[in-house]
Amino acid sequence: MRPDVLTEKSYQSHQTAQHAYEPLLANYSTLTSLIEKRCELSKNAPFLIYRDGDTRREWSYGDFYTEVLKYAYFMQEHLGLKSGDRVAVAAHNHDQTVFTAFACWLMGYAYVPLNMTESEERINFVIENSECKALFALKEYTEKLAHVKEMLPRIQHFIQISGVESSGWERFSDKKYKNDYKPFVDVNRETESLVVFTSGTTGKPKGVVLDHGNLLADAHAIAEWFKFDATDKAMTILPIHHVNGLILTLLTVFYSGGSTVLNRKFSASNYFTVLQEERCTFGSVVPTILSFLGETYESFNKPESLKDYFLICGAGPLTVELSQRFMEKFKIKIQHGYGLSETVVYSCYLPKDLSESEYQEMMYEHGFPSIGCAIGCNEMAIHDEEGNALAENERGEIVIRGQNIMQGYFKRPEANAEAFEFGWFRSGDEGFYLTDDRGRQFFFITGRLKELIIRGGVNYAPLEIDEILSGIKGVRIGLAVGFENNFYGEEVGAFIVKEEGASISAEDILSICSENMPRGKCPKVVVFGEEAPVTATGKYQRNKLKYLFIDHKDTQFT
Repeated sequence: MRPDVLTEKSYQSHQTAQHAYEPLLANYSTLTSLIEKRCELSKNAPFLIYRDGDTRREWSYGDFYTEVLKYAYFMQEHLGLKSGDRVAVAAHNHDQTVFTAFACWLMGYAYVPLNMTESEERINFVIENSECKALFALKEYTEKLAHVKEMLPRIQHFIQISGVESSGWERFSDKKYKNDYKPFVDVNRETESLVVFTSGTTGKPKGVVLDHGNLLADAHAIAEWFKFDATDKAMTILPIHHVNGLILTLLTVFYSGGSTVLNRKFSASNYFTVLQEERCTFGSVVPTILSFLGETYESFNKPESLKDYFLICGAGPLTVELSQRFMEKFKIKIQHGYGLSETVVYSCYLPKDLSESEYQEMMYEHGFPSIGCAIGCNEMAIHDEEGNALAENERGEIVIRGQNIMQGYFKRPEANAEAFEFGWFRSGDEGFYLTDDRGRQFFFITGRLKELIIRGGVNYAPLEIDEILSGIKGVRIGLAVGFENNFYGEEVGAFIVKEEGASISAEDILSICSENMPRGKCPKVVVFGEEAPVTATGKYQRNKLKYLFIDHKDTQFT
């Protein structure tokens, strides 16, 4: 592990009571060996289908490997990148994006995906903080990034991977690719594979450093949990700059020899049409998607060929009400789960072998839908504030340890010390567990100890929003509050204490926010008050304000 992220406690967090750090719980030692061997074993089988409106492109494993090698050759021979270097990619769901990611993994480069819906300030921070040597971008984003090039001295190469070449960008080309190219690769289990940035409660994004072993352990455990094989085909609609879309429906499917249908973006009206045309066997969604499907699609007659189609759902608060409503309407089973970027993607799921009565109990009869049992590469527990394990049905912090736990946060020693304080990864989420007749621990998430707002599976740090609110003339205190919402899991509200004599209105505040923040991050409701609750040390307790927004639980904000 890298010395700048490794601590003794983070090393302990990679082991469980059943499994030591060695050996790796996967069928491959590195992502390099996985990619090479899988593409050889499944050479003629389909892997990637790209859908964008009327556009459809398909690659077998063999053809996919050829495209990946073209990028690998360009990166190694033309750009001179070496194992351990980091590569930022400004893109959306696109076949070229996937080629770039797998080329990084093949060669031992760390893939750093950028969320291009974020603010320019945040994008710049991620690129610079991650110390990338190359930046690859789809044509759509070269103009947005053009003016920041001088602000990114570490970037040695600016490469465009689609469309007509933009001024100041080098166009990726495979003209010099050699058909007999054999990449020279120097990788091991602890070689960095992925750096994803997640919002922190301080508002400053944190780079989650994941290595080859992390990704392989989680992909293996997920594939084993669902018994994925070559017959499985994923419906991929979530953005692949997030770990859910990237790891679950791309890498895990690749690991098991199946195929994936990569959609340019989610369309509620077209979702079932595509999955039926492609004969998908499962999909991955966040609670928001369930809401949109239920609200915008009135009829779906599932053909016999899709009778076993199921949805894996996580990455946001799922309510009993929403899950029941969706199940009743579509008769599609939801396999609820839970995980974080720091655990690669998922750490637990509902078991697939539950009887109908067991499923109903765990989903609907305990106040919260169960997030399931720990998967094979990690174990979970509930701890109190001192790191002591709590008993069944006692609420505390969800903690996780195992081979899928990140190396650490890049260049954030204080955050690492807190996250691994007791030798487990501290999730910051509150929950409890119940034990069934077979001795299995079923976990439930009840809320967050941290104050992150998770809207539609995207994390927003409230302090970032506070900065805008508090800077508005006439506002004495401005606090962003995440409140429960049946369409996005959570929505963003604003609690405002005015300065004496100020006449600023809710409409004024919402308008100023819309001028300074992306739509998803903007507050949708403003509530005025006289004072904000604080702790004994004077820290604002925004979670105590959630009840003020309860009337907007069923509101779909446009």
